[in-house]
Amino acid sequence: MAITRAKKEELLEQYKEQIEDATALVFTDYRGISVSQIQSLRTKLKETGATYRVVKNSIMGLALEQLDRPRPEDLLLGTKAIVFLPEDIGKSITALKAWMKAEDIGTIEGGILESSVLDAAGASALADLPSKEQVLAMILGTINAPSSSLVRTINAPASDLARVINAYVVKQQEEAA
Repeated sequence: MAITRAKKEELLEQYKEQIEDATALVFTDYRGISVSQIQSLRTKLKETGATYRVVKNSIMGLALEQLDRPRPEDLLLGTKAIVFLPEDIGKSITALKAWMKAEDIGTIEGGILESSVLDAAGASALADLPSKEQVLAMILGTINAPSSSLVRTINAPASDLARVINAYVVKQQEEAA
């Protein structure tokens, strides 16, 4: 059954909106995945803020062009679904890879990160990115490091004095005994 022009225009607008909201896109081949498995994957990805959508390749290509994004022709062939990744890319890709490994089905074909087209290895490598929480923890650690060092430097003379006094007291007690 053919899709009407109105439906195509509606899909185009939906795709454009999802592309604009996404930090990155990951293309997957969904051959062999049942409807219930797709629902399971969508639920898992929704927990990370990502969206999984089976797409019409020609309309997705048009949406990418209209938004001045690269149009990876080789990724827009065959049965494709796209994961629209939120800000926390690493967390979402990790969830996708974990689901694919657990179900032993589906493959990551490639992706788009900003204006770069990624091959399958590059898209999978996005899982190695730290999560948003990890990045914030690293930043906080970097901010706290100088202040911790300053506190240790300020406290060093006092702790050295306390050790000298303690050694003197121990020495006096040994001599008295």
